[in-house]
Amino acid sequence: MITLSVNGAPAELPDGTTVADLVAQRAAGHDRVAVARNGDVVPRSSWPATPLTSGDTVEVLAPTAGG
Repeated sequence: MITLSVNGAPAELPDGTTVADLVAQRAAGHDRVAVARNGDVVPRSSWPATPLTSGDTVEVLAPTAGG
């Protein structure tokens, strides 16, 4: 298991979890999300090949409408 922060909350995920896995788990139904890992944006094309590790800080952000 790895321990990391997701959207400011502690989380434990299985070893080998990728950004794509996390998005599928946490943002199901949202096709338009952005992900930052340790302060750096992770391009969508890199999600399947970007493993998460213990100590990472991840933000999964969905756009919101407003004015």
